[in-house]
Amino acid sequence: MAFQLSPGVLVTEKDFTSVVPQVGTSAGAFAGAFQWGPVNQVVTIGSENELVERFGKPNDTVFASFFTAANFLQYGNNLQVVRAVGSTARNAKSNTNGTAVLVSNEDAYDSTYSAGNAALGEWTAKYPGALGNSLKVAIADANIWASGWTYANNFDGAPTTSTYAANTGASNDEMHVIVIDEDGLWTGTANTVLERFSFVSKASDGKRPDGTSAYYKDVVNIQSKYIYWTGHSSNVVASSATIAAFGSVVGSLPYQNLLSNVSVALTTVSLNGGVSNDSPAAGNIQTSLAIFANDEQYDVALMPMGIATTATINFAISSIAEVRKDMVVFASPELADAVNNAGNEATDIVAFRNTLTNSSYAFLDSGYKYQYDRYNDVYRYVPLNGDTAGLAARTDFVADPWYSIAGFNRGQIKNVVKLSYSPSKTDRDTLYKSAVNPVAAFPGQGVALFGDKTLLGKPSAFDRINVRRLFIVLEKAIATAAKFQLFEFNDGFTRAQFKNLVEPFLRDVQGRRGVTDFKVVCDESNNTGEVIDRNEFVADIYIKPARAINFIQLNFIATRTGISFEEVGA
Repeated sequence: MAFQLSPGVLVTEKDFTSVVPQVGTSAGAFAGAFQWGPVNQVVTIGSENELVERFGKPNDTVFASFFTAANFLQYGNNLQVVRAVGSTARNAKSNTNGTAVLVSNEDAYDSTYSAGNAALGEWTAKYPGALGNSLKVAIADANIWASGWTYANNFDGAPTTSTYAANTGASNDEMHVIVIDEDGLWTGTANTVLERFSFVSKASDGKRPDGTSAYYKDVVNIQSKYIYWTGHSSNVVASSATIAAFGSVVGSLPYQNLLSNVSVALTTVSLNGGVSNDSPAAGNIQTSLAIFANDEQYDVALMPMGIATTATINFAISSIAEVRKDMVVFASPELADAVNNAGNEATDIVAFRNTLTNSSYAFLDSGYKYQYDRYNDVYRYVPLNGDTAGLAARTDFVADPWYSIAGFNRGQIKNVVKLSYSPSKTDRDTLYKSAVNPVAAFPGQGVALFGDKTLLGKPSAFDRINVRRLFIVLEKAIATAAKFQLFEFNDGFTRAQFKNLVEPFLRDVQGRRGVTDFKVVCDESNNTGEVIDRNEFVADIYIKPARAINFIQLNFIATRTGISFEEVGA
């Protein structure tokens, strides 16, 4: 306590209210191919509509990735998505002669292209992809407006002089910018207006009444979903007194005698040169997946793989899930194993399973479902791993992470026209023995996941996904709480405090049917003098996990009328 030099009252507080925190177990992580969106940048998506808005609609190339993500979002509302592209992907640009480049995301733009790039022209599509080739951008100031601008009806009035410019004695700094879907690839209707930016300024130091930047470059870069600024048009600057930055300080005044002579020629440009490369190589997918290896930055627990190669699935298991130790990878067999492979499905799927890394942090289903693509009015086969990962997310909402995700209570698969392969009882036995979790159709009962094994590959409590997810919750939550013991003294008080922190949490889990029993040892028996001298702190936490029922035996016994049940041992 603080030392006082004279009599008085000193009030202090000590906080002993710490608890083991709740941890997230239902957030998904996915990397795949999309038509639009930032590359190698994590975007949190909460619904299928938001997925379309940020990453575009599916087409014949990217549908498997799109619907894997969309199917997960039928069960959960938190999927962190990363777009992967091939090495030839390019952003569309307005310069018809320049060479298109890959501007993968906002960081790439800020570091390399935000100062302008003559080879790209005035505007560049915000993201790589052929969709960018449908964009057209037009700008106009008062001069063009007066001469009859094609897009004048899309704005409330003519651009003139902003209040900010007028206060400096300058004039005619305002412009309008409009973005058009020239070919209809975005909206289905050619020349549909996508965005409007009204009364923006030619001056780099232009301000709106609320103090935010009115400079047209800043406004477009911050607000547009479709384009970045990459250069001033030669048609925009008509006065030699005006430098390219539209209003950098000349002398002591930013606008005086600067903008009054500036005019804007009719400047309308179409973007071109965009390349999607919607079929990224395995290495590109792995690069995108590797972002999630950072467990401190990305709090995710479920990773559906979509259609992925053996190498990519094993990369996700070994280099991400096994390193983080707080997520489960969900995979499906190869398309050829489960679609149009009548009679050979079980054998080929088991062969595929045998190429995968043994791990309790991985879960393999039995195939694909046939579902309707409302964006293209066709039916498509989509891997089931988006659904199985989604079942884990939904189980968190309706029960707890330590409940099994399989069966008719929590394992019902949504949005299924039919399964590519609905394994028979014999095939289910073959698959399940090899840790492949069957998804089967049951007449009158729907389509359900009928297995809950991980890919551990040996008999253990951790060969069931509910046990694996139970320990993820316990380890993650208790480890988070344990951080607050760092740099405290390793004495009886700290050890007792830690036990008093952990035991109520485990009793709560026990009350919610997650464990049948537990014991926490944190005393002199495992914190010996040698341990203390090494500045270490040890707690041994023993857990008896609850087990999910996989096999039910019902014995029906017929007896004669005169026999009592006690006589036959009932």
